[in-house]
Amino acid sequence: MKKLIYWLDNASVPHDNSQAIDWKRIVPFILLHLSCLLVFFVGVSKTSIIIALFLYWLRIFSIGAFYHRYFSHRTFKTNRFWQLVFAILGASSAQRGPIWWAAHHRHHHQVTDKKEDPHSPWTQPFWRSHLGWFLSYANFHYDKNKVRDLLKFPELCLLDRFDVIVPFILIILLFVLGEILKIYFPELKSTGPQLVIWGFSISTVLTLHTTVSINSFGHKYGRRRYKTKDHSKNNVLLALLTFGEGWHNNHHRYPATAQQGFHWWEIDIT
Repeated sequence: MKKLIYWLDNASVPHDNSQAIDWKRIVPFILLHLSCLLVFFVGVSKTSIIIALFLYWLRIFSIGAFYHRYFSHRTFKTNRFWQLVFAILGASSAQRGPIWWAAHHRHHHQVTDKKEDPHSPWTQPFWRSHLGWFLSYANFHYDKNKVRDLLKFPELCLLDRFDVIVPFILIILLFVLGEILKIYFPELKSTGPQLVIWGFSISTVLTLHTTVSINSFGHKYGRRRYKTKDHSKNNVLLALLTFGEGWHNNHHRYPATAQQGFHWWEIDIT
């Protein structure tokens, strides 16, 4: 029971500055990746691929537009209702809550590629800049002083505390949809487990690794238009995969602008 609460309620996790990996806490993260192997048992259908691609598009867009450009940098404004909608869409990506995400990203901009930057590929091994940093004890919590503007919204705090709720609801909806299609549209050859594996597991893993590639690859490979105080690069491939986040050198030079592609050929869908 204690372990279950540990996974569900972020407030139950004690603060720890250790850089070691918190293996007990990340069991669901490991299971998420292993569940992709179940694709060999649930099969594939055109419907499952369409849903997986749609959820990849929706959540990559939500991470870039909402978690990054809105919550982290406040590059545009909206009302409280849409702010919550944006937060829920971003939370469906299973990349923690909007406050946690924004706090760590703001810290990154303050100490980019210095030893204090937890996911710089210049000061950390590749695996740690890509994944290890957010799996450690030290980075499970965040500095509240960096996100006081977000902490005044109780609904965001609640979503941040129980950030597993939205992904869990998405899993249930996918399963129910798959079973409905199985009963009423058998010609689609879709099932609940199939849509969960394709629509959630595979799509979520792709969304995650594409997102964190901006940290691990976006500061290593590409071109530099601006001589910033960090190693940020503009990378065409990353820009296409992330709908514009790959124009990373542009972003680090002008972090307060909502648009990151500055030329007509710098495709920035977000």
